[in-house]
Amino acid sequence: MNQQEALKIFTDNSAILNGHFLLSSGLHSDRYMQCALVLQNPAAAAQLCKELAARFKDDKIDFVIGPALGGILVSYEMARHLGVRSLFAERENGVMSLRRGFSIRPGERCVITEDVITTGKSTNEVLQVVKDCGGVFAGAASLVDRSGGKTNFGVKFESALKVEIQTWKAEECPLCKKGLPLVKPGSRTKPKV
Repeated sequence: MNQQEALKIFTDNSAILNGHFLLSSGLHSDRYMQCALVLQNPAAAAQLCKELAARFKDDKIDFVIGPALGGILVSYEMARHLGVRSLFAERENGVMSLRRGFSIRPGERCVITEDVITTGKSTNEVLQVVKDCGGVFAGAASLVDRSGGKTNFGVKFESALKVEIQTWKAEECPLCKKGLPLVKPGSRTKPKV
């Protein structure tokens, strides 16, 4: 799958939004990749995740893990295509952790998945959970990489789609200066009023 084919899936699912958005990283943006609109379509989710999973088929992966909420479906679909377990980590009292009986055995190799990676913060939080359990971080994957090449996890990092979307710190945001309403489509933070 090339970039144009991946972009078409997002476009066909109306998943590229325009406006004034608060990203889960705390940054502001004028475009937002709403992966949930792609992931609600099982055929599209399977197509993108099968492509990503194929890129890790020779890496001896034991499980795939993603942060709740954005990484759950991506983790599940990639794990299904790799024939391995799918886990997710979630925040408990503001700290990413394994719950619901999930466990990682020392030495098990994983891919950490996300829907969108901008700064890599959620991936790094899940990585800490994996390390604390003795797991091995073998790779990272996301449906969308909007980091502009700035995110380096020190392992293989694959994405179905790379997009360049400008972001700003809140105090530097031209959309805030114009008084445009701020929308929070993500799952980690709430807009400041």
